[in-house]
Amino acid sequence: MRIVIYSMLLLLIAIQYPLWLGKGGWLKVYEMEKQLELQQAKNSLLSLRNAKLTGDVKDLKDGTRAIEERARVEHGMIKEGEFFIQILPVEKTTSNTADGVKPEVTKQ
Repeated sequence: MRIVIYSMLLLLIAIQYPLWLGKGGWLKVYEMEKQLELQQAKNSLLSLRNAKLTGDVKDLKDGTRAIEERARVEHGMIKEGEFFIQILPVEKTTSNTADGVKPEVTKQ
């Protein structure tokens, strides 16, 4: 009787092995589902990027505003008759450092 029980147990283990650890087992399926979710997220980001690039290409082909904007921003170009004014940020200075010399600190 024990031989039958042990053989049935061994058969049960032999059947379960491919289900859990085999080529198409649950662990492989779970791992593949995680990879699929990651790839779908990457694909959605790339499709958004492609849509933006498609819009940029359409603007560059059809209109002059996009070309003009790029020329202004990337190359610093201006139209004829325009003036370029550059505003620099003001550095904060205290009355002691107005001449650019740092005051000395003495320890007592």
